[in-house]
Amino acid sequence: MDEQKTLSTTASARSLWGRTLTRSLLGGFLLFTGTSHLTLARAEFQAQVPPWIPLDPDVVVLASGVVELGLGAALLVAPRALRPVVGWVTAAFFVAIFPGNLSQYLTRTDAFGLTTDTARFVRLFFQPVLVALALWSTGAWAAWRGGRTS
Repeated sequence: MDEQKTLSTTASARSLWGRTLTRSLLGGFLLFTGTSHLTLARAEFQAQVPPWIPLDPDVVVLASGVVELGLGAALLVAPRALRPVVGWVTAAFFVAIFPGNLSQYLTRTDAFGLTTDTARFVRLFFQPVLVALALWSTGAWAAWRGGRTS
């Protein structure tokens, strides 16, 4: 019985460590991309704004960069009780920006080294992974299912 409890505790600790690492990497990634929106890669991000968005592409890029900075910081420093909310908001953001990725594929826009239809198509499959990682690493999915929020 003690052996089972030890194994369960070890597995739980590994899961917590994995979620913390994933959340930290995701937060760092968003801080990097948010900064890139505002500085180095601004023009490339503008090329991804769908033509049907009725706003200046620069405004969209700047606004999304600020949101990414906020989400990245929240993923890194939010208290445990708020992490599920941060996870849902981050996941929603990844869903909201998906049309930009889809537009890049449909309009055959080259940006970020994605210079072939195949590369742009494969990239589309990474967005659901980001959504899943945001929900898992913050405990949002577990909280929604009635589990722990840590």
